Amino acid sequence: MAVDAKLVKELREKTGAGMLDCKKALEEANNDLTKAIELLREKGLAAAANKAGRIATEGVVESYIHAGGRIGVLVEINCETDFVAKTDQFKEFARDIAMHIAAMSPRYVRREEVPQEEIEKEKEILRAQALNEGKPEKIVDKMVEGRINKYYEEFCLLEQTFVKDPDKTIANLVSEKISTIGENISIRRFVRYELGEGLEKKVDNFVEEVMAQVKN
Repeated sequence: MAVDAKLVKELREKTGAGMLDCKKALEEANNDLTKAIELLREKGLAAAANKAGRIATEGVVESYIHAGGRIGVLVEINCETDFVAKTDQFKEFARDIAMHIAAMSPRYVRREEVPQEEIEKEKEILRAQALNEGKPEKIVDKMVEGRINKYYEEFCLLEQTFVKDPDKTIANLVSEKISTIGENISIRRFVRYELGEGLEKKVDNFVEEVMAQVKN
């Protein structure tokens, strides 16, 4: 059955779970909000919400350099204690996030960081595209909203599909780590440098290259 978008939003606010997890829970619960919350708790995803509000000021600044030194990433990931920051599990998580940023080239950590003027400009372009495709005026706005969500999924780190596991988003991955580690975890900021960025150059498939390096 179709999932009510308003219920997805409400479930996210109540549990702090990722959008995809909320949608799946509501599908399984037939849009029953109470049952969906229970399902998320059973999976340990809602528990992450209880930790998400806690202050996280420790952590690491992780780096990742792509083979040949063509792409470099620095990412700050916070947790609550220095003890957790020094664990292999947290370090591996930070390394995965830095590698993902190198491969997928996000522009922002979360959708709230996207400038409103950028969104409005994108909406104008998408609206013009829809009208040029001959779509009826009455459905254009809904189409634009759907395509804007795709825009967020492409350029916002937390909404991107994890390069090493296409069945989860980065937000899902963060929620999982919060549940297993037992502390709040937050990806605060990152910078990504690409050799010759902004200059005319050969276009390479960095996703395939990064993944090939990970497998070796």
